[in-house]
Amino acid sequence: MALHWQILGALLAAFLVGSVFGTEAAGIPLGSIYAFVGGLFLDALKMLIVPLITASIITGVASMGSAGGVGMMAGRTVIYYVFSTTMAVTTALLVMNLYQPGISGGQPLSQTVELPPIGEEVSGRLEGQELSGFFNILREMVPANIVEAGANAQMLGLIFFSVLFGIALTRVTSPGRQVVKDFWAGVQDVMIQITHWVMRVAPIGVFALVAGVIAESGLSVLLPMLDFFLAVVLGLAIHALVVLPLVLWLVARRSPILFMRAIWPALLVAFSTSSSAGTLPVTLNALTQRAGVSRETASFVLPLGATINMDGTALYECAAVLFIAQAYGVDLSLSMQVLIVVLALVTSIGVAAVPSASLVAIALILGVLGLPLEAMGLLLVVDRLLDMVRTSVNVYSDATGAVIIARLRGEDRVLMDTRFEDSGEGAVTSDRG
Repeated sequence: MALHWQILGALLAAFLVGSVFGTEAAGIPLGSIYAFVGGLFLDALKMLIVPLITASIITGVASMGSAGGVGMMAGRTVIYYVFSTTMAVTTALLVMNLYQPGISGGQPLSQTVELPPIGEEVSGRLEGQELSGFFNILREMVPANIVEAGANAQMLGLIFFSVLFGIALTRVTSPGRQVVKDFWAGVQDVMIQITHWVMRVAPIGVFALVAGVIAESGLSVLLPMLDFFLAVVLGLAIHALVVLPLVLWLVARRSPILFMRAIWPALLVAFSTSSSAGTLPVTLNALTQRAGVSRETASFVLPLGATINMDGTALYECAAVLFIAQAYGVDLSLSMQVLIVVLALVTSIGVAAVPSASLVAIALILGVLGLPLEAMGLLLVVDRLLDMVRTSVNVYSDATGAVIIARLRGEDRVLMDTRFEDSGEGAVTSDRG
């Protein structure tokens, strides 16, 4: 059975087992078992991130041969990410204004349901966070200690150093230059091989991660917030199944169906792990081995996207703020809604690497608009499940960007071979041109 079907089967089994047996059955602490196995799988993926991304970027940049080529690809990548995130937030604006989940029976939700206080859980997540620091993201691009940046998974710092190292490697004329290039190319090949090994146990890890979430929260928690949950899922679906495929077809001239088939394993892993960074090795493997994107393109675009491109997160932030405004009966003017769009766009970039990023960003936006932070307690009911969905959209957008940039760079073999192999052995290879 192909890997993506194994993962899909694991997801379905996780929903069934998690909802039926809960966190304990016959004296067996299932919740602890789920946490151990799922955490082990997630740590295995995170273990690959720093060496794989560093080696891939250095090898890719060194293969381009000039700073001009790097600058052009970086410019195109940033333009795409800003465009896709703006479209995601705009989609949230339209869906929330048309669907209006914060209004029940013609009345704001606050008049029919007692809004919960913010509680210690949310307070703990927000405590000590300097909201003004999120706009200093460019400061993190130059790490004072590259080893510390790697240990803390500061992706922007790693990307900047790796790009700089790769460019410098093209300018060095010493006999040792080829040795260094071969070393990083070898590291990249080794890390890709380890990724294949880790993915063989992906169905087990996916089952444990999702079963743990369902066993702990249960599907019944959706009922009080079902309208909001459906509105956000609808917005995410429109962005992922309509907007991004349309952009892919118009710009890259490639089939969205073939693209979905190629990256399906990465989306399933993103859904189960709720981590764009943790899914990076799988996404890289899917794009290079299954979609035919060159390593140099994928290894540059994807790490940058996992750091600054958060379509699903931005859409959720905008939807959450509008929902709270509707629930409290606050009528936001058009200019205020445009402000929400801008703030969601900026904060989705600025808080990407911060724990509980969405909650912190939503608190920032609510504070700017003067809306009560206490209503954020409502979001906790569905935040974990929506986190899984929006992370999949984040990864989907990153992969879309990689295909588009690859096509703009003249890579003609992208998505031209419909034979997808999960092992990566004998799969599609891609050279520029």
